[in-house]
Amino acid sequence: MPRTAFIIIALLLLGACDTWFGETEDPPLPGKRISVLLHEKSLVPDPEAAREEILLPPPSVNPDWPQAGGYANHAMHHTEVAADIRRAWKADIGSGSDDTDRIIASPITAQGRVFAMDAETVVSAFDADTGQHLWEIELTPEDEDDGHIGGGLAHDKGRVYVTTGFAEVIALDAETGAVLWRQSLGGPMRAPPTARGGRLFAVTINNKLFALDASDGATLWTHSGIAETASLLGGGSPAVDAGVVVVPYSSGELVALKVETGRVLWTESLARLRRTDVISSLAHIRGRPVIDRGRVFAMGHGDQMVAIDLRSGQRIWEKEIGGLQSLWVAGNYLFTLSNNAELVGLARDDGRIFWVTQLPRFEDEEDRRDPIIWTGPLLASDRLIVAGSEGSVLAVSPYSGDIMGKAEMPDRIIVDPIIADRTVYFLADNAALVAYR
Repeated sequence: MPRTAFIIIALLLLGACDTWFGETEDPPLPGKRISVLLHEKSLVPDPEAAREEILLPPPSVNPDWPQAGGYANHAMHHTEVAADIRRAWKADIGSGSDDTDRIIASPITAQGRVFAMDAETVVSAFDADTGQHLWEIELTPEDEDDGHIGGGLAHDKGRVYVTTGFAEVIALDAETGAVLWRQSLGGPMRAPPTARGGRLFAVTINNKLFALDASDGATLWTHSGIAETASLLGGGSPAVDAGVVVVPYSSGELVALKVETGRVLWTESLARLRRTDVISSLAHIRGRPVIDRGRVFAMGHGDQMVAIDLRSGQRIWEKEIGGLQSLWVAGNYLFTLSNNAELVGLARDDGRIFWVTQLPRFEDEEDRRDPIIWTGPLLASDRLIVAGSEGSVLAVSPYSGDIMGKAEMPDRIIVDPIIADRTVYFLADNAALVAYR
């Protein structure tokens, strides 16, 4: 071995001895550290689109928000609230989130009542006008322990349907909370069900879709996606419209099936093509797909947003935008939150970006600690409402992306806000249900 090479190797071995013997290493070099693995890139507005004027349809009142995403197709357009909304009431739904149990289900509202599920699978009903507690029921089976994360809620024709982490779908009487039927499925559920036309659609964590008869829970047909060994917490509920159900799977598959028979119409993949780390490689479609006027809009965690023809499955356009939240469609526009906490306004027809607003990413921006999870957006009377896990709610202009105002919540918010009958509802992590009108 040449003498120079021997000296270099000896020095390297000696330099490594500090670590091996537990001695203190030299202090790190000063300066800001930027990960070379994330490959983050900011979105940029299209120059021509940025000069166009955004014209939204006028707001209208939606009396109910009966399931995740509002209606079964998840297209709510422009909802209406008062110009100056204030807190109307606050109620406690039960147990909040902790290290083992999480609140992941947004509340729903129908026929003058608000329904919510806490971190221990207790479902409660409240008067929508006053917040008065009407009834509650614990849905944990007798032979099970607490600690299972639930799925979500849907209301249809006087019944509340619940998907649970105990691999059960349960139908409750909306007036009394009485159990009408229980159906055991093949796996736990982390996503809310979708109800439409006497059918109930529920997705298990092992990527199996069940179409159930809403009257008694009988299985009508099933469809199995690709199984995934890892996924993100929570999931998107299927979208149903025009005789088609579009189901998002944690594998990144987006599958359209006939509502009547379960026959597959088309399949798409929103899996990330370039994988740089374990988290970014997850293709999970956690946000709800939206069906609007013959098109399907969906976004996966792996930087894929697509517009697809509902009948043929043909891609109309695609963008390298990924996120965990659901898209919001209103008129000829789309609004969404990206993985990088960017609130984005896009064109529905071709995906051109009108504006991008960077929201705060960390509670401690200087040290880049305590990441903020933003939920939403919700379009209400010319305001995009987004809620943050640090306990704040922002109102943002849908026309320019400018931040218009800020409000503080009782605790962190990690589930989507909802709106019905000119009232906005927030469910905080400490199980506080708050109504603004």
